Amino acid sequence: MSEVCSLKNIIEAILLVADRPLTIEQLSKLFDEEMQPSRSQIGSILEELAVDWRNRGIELKEIHSGYRFQARRELSPWISRLWEERPSRYSRAFLETLALIAYRQPITRGEIEEIRGVSVSSSIMKTLQEREWVRVLGHREVPGRPALYGTTRKFLDQFNLRNLDELPSLAEVKTLGEAQIALTLVEGGLGKEGVVLEKGPSPSKKSLAESDLAPNEVLQKQ
Repeated sequence: MSEVCSLKNIIEAILLVADRPLTIEQLSKLFDEEMQPSRSQIGSILEELAVDWRNRGIELKEIHSGYRFQARRELSPWISRLWEERPSRYSRAFLETLALIAYRQPITRGEIEEIRGVSVSSSIMKTLQEREWVRVLGHREVPGRPALYGTTRKFLDQFNLRNLDELPSLAEVKTLGEAQIALTLVEGGLGKEGVVLEKGPSPSKKSLAESDLAPNEVLQKQ
C-alpha cells in the first residue's frame, strides 16, 4: 500500500467527505475483508487524527452517532457569513425548556411549568419535536396520562455529546438559574449555528437543584 493510501489517510479522507458521523464499526465495514483493520487499530488512528487536527480550524469530534470533522465553534462568526439566511433565534423560554428536559428527563410539560413558574407554549414543544431534539418517551401513569419528554440522538449530535453523562453535572450548575443552564447548552452546540439568544427576563430564579421536584432517577439513554 502506498503512503498516500495508508490506513490513516483513508480514514481521514472518508470522514472528511462523509455527510454524516461514522462509528468505528461503520468505518471498518468500508474495507475489504483482506485489509480490514481491527477496531482497536481504527480507534488508535482516530486518536492520532484528533491530535493532528488539534490546532487547526477543523476538529475531529466524537459524538453520539460516531466521529465527524467539523469547524470549530469559535470560528462560527466567520463561517456563518457563507450563508445568506439569518441565524436561528431561540427565546430564553425555549432554551430553558430544552435545558429542563435534558436534565430532568423523563419530565412532563406540567413539571416544566412548575419549575419555571409560567406556562410552556405549545409552539415551543412543537418546535423542539420538529427539530427532533425532543421526543415523547411514554406517559406518566396518573390521571390524564401526561406525556413524558426526553431528548433524542439528534440532540446529542447537535450539542456535540456522546451521551447525557457529558452534560455538566447538577453539582456544577446548582447555583445557576435555568437561563444560565440553557446558555451552557448553547456553548455546547447551538453556537456553531450562529444562533442568537433573544434577550428577556427569566421568569424563575430557581435552579434545577433548588426546584421542589425530586431529580429523576433515570436519564433516558438513546
